[in-house]
Amino acid sequence: MSEEMQRLYERVDRLESLDQIRQLPAKYALCVDMRDFDSLVNLFTEDYRVSKTESGRAALKKWYANVLRGSLIGSAHGINGHVIDFESPDLATGLVYSRNDLEHPNVWMHEIMCYLDRYERRDGIWYFQRRTPLYWFQCDALNPPIGGGEAKLRWEGMEWQTGGFHSAFPTWAEFWDGVDHSEEPVRPPAPLFRFINELRRGAGNPKVRIDTSAPKE
Repeated sequence: MSEEMQRLYERVDRLESLDQIRQLPAKYALCVDMRDFDSLVNLFTEDYRVSKTESGRAALKKWYANVLRGSLIGSAHGINGHVIDFESPDLATGLVYSRNDLEHPNVWMHEIMCYLDRYERRDGIWYFQRRTPLYWFQCDALNPPIGGGEAKLRWEGMEWQTGGFHSAFPTWAEFWDGVDHSEEPVRPPAPLFRFINELRRGAGNPKVRIDTSAPKE
């Protein structure tokens, strides 16, 4: 294969990969909303780590069924922007926003969040290798979460929590550190397909711990 043909092949491969990856969050939202747990877990690698002691799609199916069977009646997940970076031809990272409506027996909840994803291609198919949810707020549709600092996850019957939406990005803390950084030199543009890594200043995957147990009635 000539060098020109090789470059063309790599570009077409990248475009096909982008299309597959972009569909993953949309498929995820549809499967969650329709409670199709088999289709849902098949979007993840077969050895996906569910907890410190459990891995695999069977364990993941059980986890989703338990979480979604609580007091949540219905849901509608709206996928918004999706930024994708590539580490290699078969590994990628992504940041995808999700605006969700959640039906509780006594209240209608709004939720804004994003996912830090890592994707892996195996045998020509792209899968979720990791999903890290970063929540900004959850609240009663009639009671927006004003005040209370960063604790804006306010599900009925549960203590307020902080969802890590901003803490995964060093620029958020920098903006509020009391120093005017506007006179500093502009950073060079991020390399192609390394936008998220540059945005997060090369930080590792954040540790986000959210109580996902069913709200108390």
